[in-house]
Amino acid sequence: MAWVGSTVAAQVVSLLTAPQGLNACVATLAEADNTTAVPIGQSQIVAQNVPVELAERSTNVLYPAINVYCEKIVNQLKEKFRNFSGKAMMAIEVRVSQDGLDSIESGLQTYVDAVTQVLDQNRGNWGEGMYYAGCYEAALGPVKHGGRNFIQIGKITFEVGVSD
Repeated sequence: MAWVGSTVAAQVVSLLTAPQGLNACVATLAEADNTTAVPIGQSQIVAQNVPVELAERSTNVLYPAINVYCEKIVNQLKEKFRNFSGKAMMAIEVRVSQDGLDSIESGLQTYVDAVTQVLDQNRGNWGEGMYYAGCYEAALGPVKHGGRNFIQIGKITFEVGVSD
């Protein structure tokens, strides 16, 4: 069953890194708000569930950072004679860090909005037995000490239906 989480996470990463993915949405939102937003490189979008503290100690983290991972897998056996028919509870964490407190929250909100736009654009069949209905939940955490001095994390959670 581990293949479910890794397969869906890889699909989400490919949606975010697509030409009409995250960077296109970030650019559109920044232009609408008359602000500037840093484009996110493909190396900054990873399929990994790693806490901020551990990531900063073990690698050179570039911010903003996007972490995609599977929180939970549920095999509901809704379809007879299938090995797996259920859902994968996915999470996308957006981590923004900077030296000062000014505009850190608005920067985080821009990236979270861009992630939700990518999800909105990709409702429906994702292929390979994956289906996204379009529901998600976004939560913005408080600013904490970390990263370049201050760090704030936004988390988007959603379900992907999977059958195999």
